[in-house]
Amino acid sequence: MKKLYLTLSIITILLISVAVIFGKNLIESQTTFEKAKVIERFPTEKQLFDPNILIQNIFREATEGRIPKVPFTAGEARLDDVLTEWGEPEKETPSGDGKYIDYPTKLVTFGHTNHTIFDVRSFSKDLHLIHFEDITQSLGKPSEQRYYKDSQIDQIILVYELNDAYQLKWILPRPTKKNPNPVVHHISVYTDPSKLKVDYESFLATMSLDEKIGQMIMAGVEGTIPTKQTTNLIEDYKVGGVIFFSKNFTSYRQSIDLVNGIKRINSINKIPLLLSVDQEGGRVTRLPGLEKLPTNKDIGLQNNVELSSQIGTILAQELEAYGLNMNYAPVVDVNSNPKNPVIGDRSFGDNPALVSKLGIQTMKAMQDEHIIPVIKHFPGHGDTEADSHLELPRIDKSLKELHEIELVPFIDAIEEGADVVMVAHILFDKLDSKYPSSMSKPIITDLLRKELNFDGVVITDDMMMKAIAGNYGIGEAAVQSVKAGSDIILISGEYEDIVSTIKALKSAVENGEISNERIDDSVKRILSLKDKYDINHHQIEYQDIQKINDQIKDVVK
Repeated sequence: MKKLYLTLSIITILLISVAVIFGKNLIESQTTFEKAKVIERFPTEKQLFDPNILIQNIFREATEGRIPKVPFTAGEARLDDVLTEWGEPEKETPSGDGKYIDYPTKLVTFGHTNHTIFDVRSFSKDLHLIHFEDITQSLGKPSEQRYYKDSQIDQIILVYELNDAYQLKWILPRPTKKNPNPVVHHISVYTDPSKLKVDYESFLATMSLDEKIGQMIMAGVEGTIPTKQTTNLIEDYKVGGVIFFSKNFTSYRQSIDLVNGIKRINSINKIPLLLSVDQEGGRVTRLPGLEKLPTNKDIGLQNNVELSSQIGTILAQELEAYGLNMNYAPVVDVNSNPKNPVIGDRSFGDNPALVSKLGIQTMKAMQDEHIIPVIKHFPGHGDTEADSHLELPRIDKSLKELHEIELVPFIDAIEEGADVVMVAHILFDKLDSKYPSSMSKPIITDLLRKELNFDGVVITDDMMMKAIAGNYGIGEAAVQSVKAGSDIILISGEYEDIVSTIKALKSAVENGEISNERIDDSVKRILSLKDKYDINHHQIEYQDIQKINDQIKDVVK
């Protein structure tokens, strides 16, 4: 019996020992499992910010045009989407491709053109965990390696072509002996803005006839503050643009207040305004408070391409500072007639090649600054002995003769990407004995559109000039001009003149004299121009125009 009891005791002790050991192992096993679950749920900082994982996440998002934590897709997001969700940017900067807007608190910058986002840049602090060698080890050799350097920065740019649509760019300080493996400064997901397409057909389908005709009107306004009539033109008649004169501007701050007031009125409309002025330099200037620029004749006498480009840049900066976006310049008329009373020193000279060379430099410099240049006065106002402001000039030249002199600068400028051509009020009897050039289908459609292959915007010279107003009713002239191929009718006159022009155009469409297709063609060109230059509703901030004046003094000294 004692032996049995002893045996049972030993067995019990053994079972208890096994249970203790097993239980301990079970607890340890459970603890290890729980630890694993904790790690899975709450990764360590090392796991969370592993450079390779970050790089692969960025790469994966970039193939779809996105950057992690940024809710906008390059090539798809509209500028309005960003402004609606994130509000006004802190800064906007023109560039060759479009404009860039900065959101420093979100560490993001967007490039936009045609109202579409084409570049998304992130300056996230997470990127500082990624080094130069991490990128090349994770993604391999870049498709292209670029460098950028200015007075403040010296960078290397690693470009990875992801697909037909997107590039991923890593921007870092250039590696040096002292810092051979720098950290990322920022990244960019980029799509070629030239490939972005705007569906104007769909947009046009949403527009009323009143809105379409309004886009084809460049209206003068009275006063130095927005008037009731100005408000009516914008709200009721939906005019697409405004031309300003010296009478509208008395000082810099007043000019900005007027422009901002007009933009605020137009904010109820879907389409922003073209805001235009004659700011040629020399004797034709409208903006107060600015130093005088040399005449085109002065520039031509120096035959200075660099100076012509500098003047174009300054003209654009002047307009930008005043909140304007379209300049009726450069004048590319060849001053071939010394008796010409209206062109004179507004021309670069009497040599077509010289006028072409210098005029194009001024034009391209303005384009680079994102201001719309308007080349004028097609097909050439340099050989007249009458002033079209006062009467209708006549030129008795054949098309062959025009090709030898007058047309040369226009042909060259069109080939170099002219956006807008202003048509003069001149009767060229051998081209059209019935109508002046601004109302002539043989000149606008057959010559400018078809022969010279110009598909940009055609705008008339002021229809209130005596060359037109002294010979035609304003409504009649506008209808004929649109039938001839003009896209925008410029009217500096009284409110009643502008309204009667709009009504005449609408009536001509409604009675079939002008087709809806003809109107749509013009509106598409106008919308395309506004999109290209990112014309918008943004309010303009006051700037220090003394900086522009200092620049002018440096250039003309």
